Amino acid sequence: MSTSKQTHNHDEIKRWVESHDGVPAIIKGTGNGKGDGVLRIHFPGHSDDDDKFSKVSWADFFEEFDKNKLDFLYQEKKQDGEPSTFHKFVERK
Repeated sequence: MSTSKQTHNHDEIKRWVESHDGVPAIIKGTGNGKGDGVLRIHFPGHSDDDDKFSKVSWADFFEEFDKNKLDFLYQEKKQDGEPSTFHKFVERK
């Protein structure tokens, strides 16, 4: 059975992302300054769109994440027990 978790804890988010070989990123061309833009977790080499993403530091990522009052919704495993990279950003309540 797959279950989703939701958090805004920086350490928990960083742990999940790095354990799934992801990096904090923004979509190129969507921001006006350093570190801002549409946030994403990118999994280099697992997408045909690698050139659309710009890696950012965790500090810049979390600054934008907190400024926009986001939570991170994620899944550890798929229903079949395989590791999952499902995630999305949702409005913090």
